[in-house]
Amino acid sequence: MELILKQDVQNLGFKDDIVTVKPGYGRNFLIPQGFASLATPSAKKVLAENLKQKAHKEAKVVADAKSLAETLKALEIKITAKAGGEKLFGSVTNSDIVEALEKQGQHIDRKYITSGIVKRTGKYSASIRLHRDVIVDLPYEIVAEAQA
Repeated sequence: MELILKQDVQNLGFKDDIVTVKPGYGRNFLIPQGFASLATPSAKKVLAENLKQKAHKEAKVVADAKSLAETLKALEIKITAKAGGEKLFGSVTNSDIVEALEKQGQHIDRKYITSGIVKRTGKYSASIRLHRDVIVDLPYEIVAEAQA
């Protein structure tokens, strides 16, 4: 079953992609949730025309995303957390990375960050998707909170 995605779907594709999925997944989940529509020949023609018109606007968005990626690479992020030795009391998640970025003056939605749950101190890397073509690896460090 061929579908045109109306918005980004994790592990499937980005907005305006034509994807092939199993009929049950498309019919029972993607179409009713409003994530996709059927890829009929006329819908494909309309999509091609819309993509042609968006192409020059997209170039500016990609340039902005690349400049933001360079800014993010230059940042040094340290997240302090309570720890006993190397093991953290709790964990560090995408929300903690977003907070650290906001302290540095950068606002990024947490749904675009992929890092997993970290439970030990040390150096790690998070993947941030700024655009479908611009994905940046953000190194960060988790340090133990100083004991008083």
